[in-house]
Amino acid sequence: MPEIALKHERIAAVLAREIRSGLVRRGAQLPGEVELAKRFSVSRNTVRSALAVLTEDGLITTRTGKGSFVLFDGRPLDGRLGWTHALAEQGVETRMRTVKIALEQDLELADRLGLSSPDVIVIERLRQLVNGAAISIERSRIPAVTSLRDLPERGLENGSITATLHRAGLHLDHCEQRLRGRPLDAAEAELLGRPEGTWFLHTERTSFTADNTFAEYADSLLDPEHFELSLSYGH
Repeated sequence: MPEIALKHERIAAVLAREIRSGLVRRGAQLPGEVELAKRFSVSRNTVRSALAVLTEDGLITTRTGKGSFVLFDGRPLDGRLGWTHALAEQGVETRMRTVKIALEQDLELADRLGLSSPDVIVIERLRQLVNGAAISIERSRIPAVTSLRDLPERGLENGSITATLHRAGLHLDHCEQRLRGRPLDAAEAELLGRPEGTWFLHTERTSFTADNTFAEYADSLLDPEHFELSLSYGH
């Protein structure tokens, strides 16, 4: 005889279908335990068991006191060409607000990468979900070559850093990336609308062209309630 699914497994299956079909939008918050318990006429313990199944399957992530949030797609995001590109590939709808585009000097970056000039164009942007919630601060430094020095006045090409670099003849080929966690400072917390000291994922990506010319240093703070690091091992 076929095995009869338990209540929480049936509820998990229904919610999983709604998430995968797009009925529950990526990045959206699921209803609370009480509301779900009423919807399925079960106890809150049964709802918790169903949410645990969805968490195990990589469809949601749950934070105590915060609720359950749908992961952007339950699949890995390839951020080598930037989070905008990675999220767009999976159909995730976000919007970017440019906070700053300015010509500055970064002596530390120039020294670390052996650059001939410390002049860089600094681009700082805030990423938000369609409901307005801010989920990341993304700061890029690109070389202030002749064709890019007027970027603070004219803005990005179609709102894209990658397109802007391509127009300047800088085609991203490979990168080095590091990730750690760190607390938000006061300015970052204010921009994101979070308490100072809130822990975010911090990624640093340095990208180069095929001939190893420096193209971009991207420093991003990502909300761990919506981004997570997944590691796979094997042959």
